[in-house]
Parts: sequence; structure tokens; C-alpha cells
Amino acid sequence: MAEDADKDSKTEEATEKKIRDTIEKGKLPVSKEISIFASFLAILTFAVFFAQDSIGRMGGFLSIFIEKPEAWPLGTERDIIELYRVVILEIARILGTMMVLLVVAGIGASVLQNMPQFVAERIRPQASRISLAKGWKKMFGLQGFVEFLKSLGKLGFVLLVLTFALRSDFRLLLAGMITHPTAFMLTVRSIAIDVLVSIVFVMALIATADLVWSRFNWRRELRMTRQEVKDEMKQSEGDPIVKSRLRSLGRDRARRRMMSAVPRATLVIANPTHFSIALKYVRDEDSAPMVLAKGQDLVALKIREIAEQHNIPIFEDVALARSMYKQVSVDSVIPAKFYQAVAELVRIVYSNQAPRKVVS
Repeated sequence: MAEDADKDSKTEEATEKKIRDTIEKGKLPVSKEISIFASFLAILTFAVFFAQDSIGRMGGFLSIFIEKPEAWPLGTERDIIELYRVVILEIARILGTMMVLLVVAGIGASVLQNMPQFVAERIRPQASRISLAKGWKKMFGLQGFVEFLKSLGKLGFVLLVLTFALRSDFRLLLAGMITHPTAFMLTVRSIAIDVLVSIVFVMALIATADLVWSRFNWRRELRMTRQEVKDEMKQSEGDPIVKSRLRSLGRDRARRRMMSAVPRATLVIANPTHFSIALKYVRDEDSAPMVLAKGQDLVALKIREIAEQHNIPIFEDVALARSMYKQVSVDSVIPAKFYQAVAELVRIVYSNQAPRKVVS
């Protein structure tokens, strides 16, 4: 019941990270029916393109072996070995071609579904793979039930096809038994091709449905709970609370560093209580006035307080302070558009004509 409840809570689609991690572990959606379909297709290919030549060779051999048995003396051990060699060689030619086609079909079916990759996790011994509980669940769970239905469907179809094929070609098979071996085997080949075409057609439908099901089920198994999604986001992007705290600490450090630079200012431009900009300009050293600090509201009042403590001239200019606050950056020179206005204030400072506080 707990496991069912856990599955019900997995309402979120898998994230890209979880899909990527699952693929890296080698847990990919695989349709077994694709491999079976490829195997039948390989057998059909053999029957259509290669079986006729093999049947001709095998028919010729059987014709000689049956009609002229004296051509194969079995009086000595060497004669028996030679007969075995010829028979095995003929069988090997047939089976060898078929085995190559089956191997190519199997590899092709695997590659078409998922590109091959080496995953050490798949070969690492795990106790869970021999778990009786998991094995029982796999056999009698939803996946096991689907596999059972597919097996019943395939078995029923094969029996149905064989019944119709053999019933319609039963007389043809009986007539072929009294003909030349090659002709009889070609008759069997023709019947086999008809049966294989039907099987391959239906297996293509089953394989397509199973491929869709396997990928749907794979996605369904990867679903996550909302909490899992949140935890993954925290791991990948960082805890929002921690990030907010770090940003706050960063702002505090920047503010303290900025306040520590105010005593080196040449002058402060203020909008009585809302904005303050501390500027430094030393002749023969600075090409233009540089912003040491700027602030709004409480920070602005703190800049003014420090400036008053160090007898730094404070010029109140509402329009200039508001405009500069929006356009200047700390540790940067002021834009050229403010040169003239600030130059007048710097001239006052250097001519010692400004009191500690000038109201304009």
C-alpha cells in the first residue's frame, strides 16, 4: 500500500537531470519485441534470398545419397567420417548464413533503439538483482501482466497462421513427398515464406506497439514527486534561502567596503535625505572625479554622517544628486555629462571657499 501511495504521489515528469543520470546508468527503454521482429525478418531474408541456393545444394546431395547409396560406402571408419564431413559441411553452409543474418539483425535492433554504450554499473554485482520480492513483483506486476498478454497474443497468432497455412497447403506437402527432394524442399520454402511474411507483418505491429509502450512505461517509472523536484533544484541551483543569505552577506561586505572609502572623498553631493554620492578627485592623479560611494535613504544618511565626521564638504543639489545616483557606479569615474557641474564644486573645494555644508 505504501508503495502504491508513493507511485500515486509521483505526478511530475522526470527532469532532464534525472533522465540523463538514468541513461548514464544504462537504464534505457528496450523493446524485446523489436529483437524478435528483427529475428523473423532475418529468417525471412534468408528464405527469400539465400535458401534457394542452399536447397539446391542440399537437394542434390540428398538425391545422390538416397538414389545411389552405393556411392557412399560405409565399410570403414574413414568412410563414415567422410560422410559426416560432407553432411556437416552442407548444414554449416545453411546455418552459417542464417546465424550471420540473425546476429546482424540483433545488433541492428539494439542500435536502432539505443546507441550502444559501456556502463560499468550494469555489470556490478547487486543484491537487489536476486531479490525474490522484486522478482515476484516483476513477474506479477503490471509489466509482467503486459508481457504475459503479449506472449499469449503471439502464441495464438502463430498457431492461427500455422493452422491456415498447413490446412491450405496440406495436399501440396503430401504431393511433394513423392517428388524430387529439391522440388519438395522448394515447396516447403514457398510455404515457409508465406508463413514468415504473415508473421513478420504482425510482429511489426506488435513491435511498434511494444516500442511505444516500453518508452511510455520508462517515462512513467521515472516520474518524480514534487518534493524530489524541489530537492533536485536545490542541489543543482542551490538552496534559495542559502543563496539569499549569501547575496545579503555580499551586499553587506560591499556596503562596508564602500563606507570605509568615504573618508578619502573630496566632496559629497546630496539630496538632503534621500541620495548621497561621495566623489574623490586629486589633481595630477585622477583624470576625472571617481565615485567612492553612493547610497539611498539610510545609506545616504550614513555617508553624510561619515563625511561630517571627517570634515568633508557636503553640497546639497537635489537634481544633480538624483540624476547622478541613477547613472554612476561605485569605483568608476563619473560620466562626461556631469563634468561641468562637478568641476564647479571641485573648484569651490580647492579654493577653500566652501563651508562644511552648502545649501543650494
